[in-house]
Amino acid sequence: MKSRKYSLVVGYAVLSLFSNACNEAKKELNKAPESPNSAIALFDGVSFKNWEGDTSYWRIEDSSIRGEVTPAHPLKENSFLVYSGKVPENFELQLEYKISNEGNSGVQYRSEPVAGIPNALKGYQADIDGANVYTGQNYEERGRGFLAMRGQSVEMLTGQPPRQLDSLGSSSELQTYIKQAAWNQLVIRAEKNHLVHFINGNKMSEVFDKDSLLARNNGLIGLQLHVAPQMWVMFRNIQLKPL
Repeated sequence: MKSRKYSLVVGYAVLSLFSNACNEAKKELNKAPESPNSAIALFDGVSFKNWEGDTSYWRIEDSSIRGEVTPAHPLKENSFLVYSGKVPENFELQLEYKISNEGNSGVQYRSEPVAGIPNALKGYQADIDGANVYTGQNYEERGRGFLAMRGQSVEMLTGQPPRQLDSLGSSSELQTYIKQAAWNQLVIRAEKNHLVHFINGNKMSEVFDKDSLLARNNGLIGLQLHVAPQMWVMFRNIQLKPL
């Protein structure tokens, strides 16, 4: 009987070690990967060179791009500052952002202009908000809407809603890695149909877009200023790395 108890104790210990090892391995997989050194600076810190948008809302401040909505200067439609340079199909976009507590914004990619609406884009978006309710998720602006919420790895198939493949952690757990009213690092990795968002090195959402009609493999990059009574958002150190 003593031998059996010892075997059970050893067995539980081995299972516990294996489980812990698996959890640690999963955490490592959910960290932002090391990137190649071929980064291209998209913002020079002093001008809007290669950027187009309504500069009555956007300005350069402290080597950063700042967008702001005020009661005296409201927005009627979401407005974007759009990068006009060449963007490869597969890339890793890195930048830092800071947003007011009431703010709503995002970084648009693989996107296209919206006919009839100046400075508007539609396409994939790495969502950002000051309350960090939606920050990190993948939202398709003027398209399919929420693709992957924070903490989800999903697959998109033609004519079907998102199908969750795996959990990257709970939304509330991942929220703890995001700083409020402070600088955060955002990384967007877009390689073929695989789209991943990282905040401060932690994987927030993942999409495998296999929709034969609506998946996008190229397009524009833009910074969003969302309709709101009042808000501001800032971006700096914007770099693109071809993959």
